[in-house]
Amino acid sequence: MSNFVDYVKIHCKSGHGGAGSAHLRREKYIPKGGPDGGDGGRGGHVIMRGNAHEWTLLPLRYTRHIKAERGHNGQKNQLTGAYGEDVYIDVPMGTIARNEEGEIVGEILEDGQEIILMEGGKGGKGNEHFKSSTNQTPRFAQPGMDGQEGFVTFELKLLADVGLVGFPNAGKSTLLSSVSAARPKIADYAFTTLKPNLGIVEWRNYKSFVMADIPGIIEGAAEGKGLGHRFLRHIERNSILLFLIPADSEDHFQEFKILENELKEYNPELLDKDFLLSVSKADLLDDELKREIAAEFPENRQPLFFSGVTGEGLQELKDAIWKKLHG
Repeated sequence: MSNFVDYVKIHCKSGHGGAGSAHLRREKYIPKGGPDGGDGGRGGHVIMRGNAHEWTLLPLRYTRHIKAERGHNGQKNQLTGAYGEDVYIDVPMGTIARNEEGEIVGEILEDGQEIILMEGGKGGKGNEHFKSSTNQTPRFAQPGMDGQEGFVTFELKLLADVGLVGFPNAGKSTLLSSVSAARPKIADYAFTTLKPNLGIVEWRNYKSFVMADIPGIIEGAAEGKGLGHRFLRHIERNSILLFLIPADSEDHFQEFKILENELKEYNPELLDKDFLLSVSKADLLDDELKREIAAEFPENRQPLFFSGVTGEGLQELKDAIWKKLHG
């Protein structure tokens, strides 16, 4: 998925409330009609809305300011002013909004879900509200209240069924391109994947699941080295994890333990997720080498061997993922 954007900061402003009316009724046959000023309408809200057709924050990338309409003023004959038009910010599922203090204002998890980020100002009361026995013709009304404004940061954490976890060049991009229509950048140097990629993987009987290729972890990612926290956070939103250890690794089990430790350092709860172990680039191995590599792992952590280049073991891998997801 090209042009992935997972972090956007926008200045938002809700609408001011409309002013109440201080109108006094003046009709030919009603010389002392009294106050009949209506209330002002509330200002427009700024609302974040989930949209299943959006996969990235790219549509918001060049948006600097979002402003809702102010409420309309009250009118005579006790007519309330119209509400200011609300502004909707459509975002993908998995989007979090934070205020200027870094606090989470809301999180979108469902299509059509709406969260008010900034409420419009309330409309002012018209003079009809201030009529009393001692003041039967009040000539004043309330002004509308100001709306809210400030910067909102939108942050997307990928929602996927399975997240690929591995060092740079573990073969994650090759796997994704082999089992889906996604076309991530593939090359033999570190950090080819600088942004997450999503692919829809077809299983059997037209069923499918979503796979996320997440940029490679290096030792120290939990402390912000390499691509750091920015991409570790995407792993939080995956249902299961698939660890990829390349066949040409010097120590397969040790590489798995390093990856596992990085996730633990970042967020220990990640280790509560179901996961699968796999060895990529299996086209480089014969049966004897596969047995030797499998022997490095405990009985309950046996890896699946596959090759994204030749297709070896891909169906078995997809079957294992499906069983984990729906077993």
